[in-house]
Amino acid sequence: MQKILIVEDDLSIANLQKDYLELSGFEVSIADNGTAGLETLGREAFDLVLLDVMLPGKDGFEVLRTIREHEDIPVLLVSARAEEIYKINGLGLGADDYITKPFSSAELVARVKAHLHKYERMKERFGQSANVSGRGKAIQVRGLRVDPDSRQVTLDGREVAMAQKEFELLMFLMQHGNRVFGKEELFDRIWGMDALGDASTVTVHIARIREKIEDNPSKPQYIGTVWGSGYKFIV
Repeated sequence: MQKILIVEDDLSIANLQKDYLELSGFEVSIADNGTAGLETLGREAFDLVLLDVMLPGKDGFEVLRTIREHEDIPVLLVSARAEEIYKINGLGLGADDYITKPFSSAELVARVKAHLHKYERMKERFGQSANVSGRGKAIQVRGLRVDPDSRQVTLDGREVAMAQKEFELLMFLMQHGNRVFGKEELFDRIWGMDALGDASTVTVHIARIREKIEDNPSKPQYIGTVWGSGYKFIV
C-alpha cells in the first residue's frame, strides 16, 4: 500500500483529503504544520507528499526546499493562491504539481495516481539508461557523472547536490547528448502534461544546474543554449 503524507493546517480539509485517498487504497498520515511534516518524513518513508503552501511557521515553499535536500518523491503543492508567480515559484523549487483550491476529490485522487505512476515509470527508465562512457548504468561526459541507481551526480569526483527535477532534467539531456530540446518539450517530458505551470520553470532549473556544474555559467561547457530553439547537452 502506497503511503501519502498530507501537510495541511486546516484539519477539516486534511481529513477530507485523507478520507478520499484512503477510499482509493492509500495509507495516509497528516501533519498540521511544516515542522511536524518534516519530522514525520524523517521518521517514516512516504511515496508522495501533499503540501499546503500557506502554513503557519515554515510555509510550504520553505518545507519544499528542505524536502528536496533529502527526498526525491513526488510533492504536490496545494494552495488557494492561483497567481501564476506562486505556481512558477513552487515548480521552480522542485514541486511536481500545483493544485489550486477548491478542487474535487476526483481531481485530487487522479493527480496523485498520475504522479505516482509517472514517478515509477521515471525510476524504471533511469534504471535502464544508456551509458555514454561505457561503465555500468551511469552516464559520464568528461568530468560529469550521473548515476541513475543512486541518483548521485559527481563533478570531477565531487558530489553535487541536485533537487529531484534538476536531476531528472540533467539526466534526460545527458541521455540525448547534442539533441536540441525546446523549453515546452522539456517541460512536458520532465513535469508531464498534467502538471500546472509554465515552461519558464525549465529556464529556472537550467540556470540552477549550470550554477552547480559549470565553471562559468555564462559560458557553459555542458548545457548549451541554442538561441531560438532551446537547450542541449554538449557531448
